[in-house]
Amino acid sequence: MRLTVSVLITSVAALALAGPSAAETLQGALAKAYNANPTLTGARAQQRATDETVVIQRAQGLPSLQANSTFAENVLIPPGQVTTVGRTLQNQLQLNVPIYQGGLVKNNVRAANQRVLAGQETLRATESSVFSQVVAAYNDVIRDQAIVELNRANVRQLDVNLTATRDRFEVGDLTRTDVAQSEARLQLARGDLRTAESNLIASRERYVALVGDIPNDLAPPPPLPNLPGTPEQAIAVAVRENPDLQAAARNRQAARFDVFAADASRLPRLSGYAQGASNNFLGSVQSSIPGLNLPNQQTSASLGLQASFPLYQGGGPSAQVRQAQARQSQAFEREIEVERSVVQQVRAAFASWRASQDVIRSAEAAVSANRLSLEGVRAENSVGNRTIIEILNAEQELLNAQVQLVTARRNAYVAAFTLLAAMGQAEARDLNLDGVALYDPTRNYRRVKSIFVDWDSDPTPRPVATRTVDTPALNPENIVGPK
Repeated sequence: MRLTVSVLITSVAALALAGPSAAETLQGALAKAYNANPTLTGARAQQRATDETVVIQRAQGLPSLQANSTFAENVLIPPGQVTTVGRTLQNQLQLNVPIYQGGLVKNNVRAANQRVLAGQETLRATESSVFSQVVAAYNDVIRDQAIVELNRANVRQLDVNLTATRDRFEVGDLTRTDVAQSEARLQLARGDLRTAESNLIASRERYVALVGDIPNDLAPPPPLPNLPGTPEQAIAVAVRENPDLQAAARNRQAARFDVFAADASRLPRLSGYAQGASNNFLGSVQSSIPGLNLPNQQTSASLGLQASFPLYQGGGPSAQVRQAQARQSQAFEREIEVERSVVQQVRAAFASWRASQDVIRSAEAAVSANRLSLEGVRAENSVGNRTIIEILNAEQELLNAQVQLVTARRNAYVAAFTLLAAMGQAEARDLNLDGVALYDPTRNYRRVKSIFVDWDSDPTPRPVATRTVDTPALNPENIVGPK
């Protein structure tokens, strides 16, 4: 199936080479969105943040080293002291080594790892969602631009009709009713044109928001080949590869490890420690006993083990375990919920795709029939067998059939791509986008997992997505060619 989508994108590229060099292709639009769509770039940043949870949990099981330094000046010394200390500089170095924590760290790390994998699947889902929106917006622009052109042609034809009707009225061949009918239909057509132009502007603005660039001369997207023949085939693939379903399964595994981690709160813990300390009195030690010399510096060191045995904690650990178990149960239900949603999406997209194909065939037949009908009505009107309103109705029926056809083609394409997305086959790795370096979420995970130092950070964050505030606003005069 991934090969299938690759064939699609390759076909789009071939169409782009065959057409004008300035034409935008579906591949180009998807590449722009992949590199600079803020939803996608933000999801990548969120995944990098999720990667760090493994390092944070792992740190709880590693040794820690801490140094403390304290300086004190005794500004008021009680009288009658045999020995007095005017000032003290105390330094302490302490090493703590966790040895056993009841499995807390181990299970927290396992849970974090599962959530990293779930996040990677969620990132796949985000890519698929963004691409589906781009495909829909791309086809919306093509559809709405075609509808605008159809409505403009209709307005021009009705304007010609009105002129001819007025001329025939002047010579007494038609009545004022015929003129009024022509005028009314022209005004309605002009209103429909304004609505179509507004819809096109909205579609183009959605495209700009998703892709980050103005859609200029969009090349027609080719049909999607080798789609599944039955809903059952599509569901079988989706159950294996749908990213939302895979993420839910990973989160269920993470919830299982959370239960083990919660259980560790009522188990014994053992740690080792080593500490050294030095006290320097900075020559301020004084004694009231003549001839008694006291040291001005002291040092000490110790090694040991520390064990803790929880005996009673007010029922808190049991509550934590039960809470984790409840969340594990929720994760089970969530996985089934996602599976139901995926099945529904696949079946609905499949049905919509098949229905749109039927609508395309019907609309093509309707366009052909309406074209013949219009020619016949015009011919019959020329010999007095048809009225002006019948010509106007025939023209409107042809326009309606043409609009239905371009709408059905858009719906079929979008439904087919939505079906691939629900099957987990519409991501960057499947589309083989030329000139695009695929983002590898595991690369950052491997990088941060090997960092054990405290003084490390990434470069100062900068926006990756492009802004669209400077793109020119669209209006009926610049959305499409001359009227």
